[in-house]
Amino acid sequence: MLRIIDTETCGLQGGVVEVASVDIIDGQIVNPMSDLVRPDRPISHQAMAIHKITESMVADKPWIEEVIPRYYGSDYYVAHNASFDRRVLPDMPGSWICSMKLSRRLWPGIKYSNMGLYHSLKLQVQTPPGLHQHRALYDCYITAALMLRIIEVSGWEPEQMVDVTGRPALLEVMPFGKYRGQAVATVAGQDPGYLRWMWNNLKTMSPELRTTLRHFLDKQP
Repeated sequence: MLRIIDTETCGLQGGVVEVASVDIIDGQIVNPMSDLVRPDRPISHQAMAIHKITESMVADKPWIEEVIPRYYGSDYYVAHNASFDRRVLPDMPGSWICSMKLSRRLWPGIKYSNMGLYHSLKLQVQTPPGLHQHRALYDCYITAALMLRIIEVSGWEPEQMVDVTGRPALLEVMPFGKYRGQAVATVAGQDPGYLRWMWNNLKTMSPELRTTLRHFLDKQP
C-alpha cells in the first residue's frame, strides 16, 4: 500500500490548515480522508487566495498533532514535493516517496507541477465533487493518478522509489558552459558528446550535476 498525502498551509513556512490522503491498493485509489486543521499562525493572503481556506473555516478545528495519528498506518507516504509536506507535518512512522523526484527521473524536460504533469501525461481520475485544485484531497487524487502512471512506466517497487527520492534531483537546465540556460534533455539529444566531455573533464561537480550527467549518459547507445 502507498498512502498519498497532501497538505495546505498558511504559507511557504508551514502552518497546516488541511491534510488529506488516499491509498493506492492493488492499482485502485481508495480510502479518502481529509481534515481541516487549526493552524499555529495566521493564514497569509497569498495562501488563502490559492486554497480558499479562511480563518473562520479552521478557527474551531483540532490541531495537527491531534489529527495526524488518523493518517498513520502505511509503510510508505507519497507526496508531490515530499520534502515540503514532510517538513510541515509531525513525524510520520514510515518512509517517504516524492512523486516530483520520480517524475523528474522518468520525464526530464517537462513541467513538474502536479497539474502540469497531469495534463502533459494525459492522466485521468475522478476527483471528489465540490473540491478544486489546491484543496488537499483533490490534489491527493491528482498525485495518485500520477503515481499509477509512474508505477506502470517504471516498474519500480516502493523501496526503489524511496531510493530515487533520496538521491540528488536531476537538473532541468545547464548551469554553465556554452549551453548555459538550455534544457539538459535538449543538449543530450543534440550534443551528447558535450555531456561526455563534462563527465570526463570536470574535476569537481555538484551531486545534482553528477546525477544528471550519469542519467543522460546511461541513455546513450
